[in-house]
Amino acid sequence: MPGATLSLRQINRTVLERQLLLQRGESDIPPTLERVGGLQTQYAPSGYIGLWSRLADFQRQELTTALNDRSVVQATLMRCTIHMVAADDYWPICAGIRESRREWWLRIAKSRRLPDVDYDDVAGVLREALADGPRSALDLVAALGRAGYDKPIWEGASLWVDLVRVPPSGTWERRRADLYGLADQWIQPAEFSEADGLRLLLTRYLQAFGPASVADAAKWAGVPKSRMEPVAAAMDLVPYRGEADAALVDLADAHLADADVPAPVRFLPTWDATLLAHCRHSGILPEQFRQAVFHNKNPQSVGTVLVDGSVAASWAWRADGVEVSELAKLTAEQRREVGAEADRLATFYRS
Repeated sequence: MPGATLSLRQINRTVLERQLLLQRGESDIPPTLERVGGLQTQYAPSGYIGLWSRLADFQRQELTTALNDRSVVQATLMRCTIHMVAADDYWPICAGIRESRREWWLRIAKSRRLPDVDYDDVAGVLREALADGPRSALDLVAALGRAGYDKPIWEGASLWVDLVRVPPSGTWERRRADLYGLADQWIQPAEFSEADGLRLLLTRYLQAFGPASVADAAKWAGVPKSRMEPVAAAMDLVPYRGEADAALVDLADAHLADADVPAPVRFLPTWDATLLAHCRHSGILPEQFRQAVFHNKNPQSVGTVLVDGSVAASWAWRADGVEVSELAKLTAEQRREVGAEADRLATFYRS
């Protein structure tokens, strides 16, 4: 049955609230990561800045400590991109995406005419190389080479053995996340079915980005929609409609924000998930600015500034300060608010 129709502004405010971008949260880091669906961290500082924007009084060392005490795990997960997630979410996420990722890689390998290899054997080589503890990416590529596997095989090898990015790599202090360890040595292993994992993924997606379509949830997780749809059908989800009559769903007990609630200025890191294609339904990144944020000449993307709930400027750390470039025309009051938040971010950088 069709549900109530939600305005774009109400969806926008609801997603911002769920992402802790209307009011900074007070929780510890693992439950915060559960709430916001993890943080994408191809660029390691993005996790730190993403939490600074979402948690009151967040200090950089808190995330480094969480990575070291293993309550937060950094690994290649959704959409085969690097994410930081709560340790309790790691294994069910792996179970939910494992087969889809392997099928994706085999298609990629075929299109690139890579050798047809036994990836279970490749995984065995990596497990043996990592048996005594974490190793660098260079060491692992070399181990595969000694076993007769060319370097391109490394790109898909981790999909057949669960690896984590081990600190101090992938932290603010050492940004290249090139030190790998076996996940079942790093955190307590646990078994989940694919259906269990997909159910958690859909739950996390809606907690973080709902109301939304099942197709967008699948896009975010990096799995075919056909795999997510039966999981959604078995859950107690509430139907809604977007302004363009799009079919949306949400968790039964989820709160919808008031469309009129004010949205404060917030600075987002590169590759913040609220700006990606799966979150277009929120209107956080206006389509006329998408090319300014994501383009081939700048694979790291850019930091962005939210004004009244949507991207209105970009930012970058230059020398010893935050440099802001307007994408939309700001009022004098908005410029003052952006400047004040930029000063707070600069203090965070210098701390």
